[in-house]
Amino acid sequence: MATRKKTPPKPAACPDCSGNGEITETVRVGARKGRATDDRQAALCLTCLGTGEAPAGE
Repeated sequence: MATRKKTPPKPAACPDCSGNGEITETVRVGARKGRATDDRQAALCLTCLGTGEAPAGE
């Protein structure tokens, strides 16, 4: 009988984006004051750069 191959463990999820690679940012309007609105937009997670995996240092 052949030996079973061990599957590598899944990497830990990024703490900032919960593993999906995207975060939401507040939309700001206005040139000088940059008022925050109630609207949100999707943005790339800068901690994991969109991979969804925790950085190696953590």
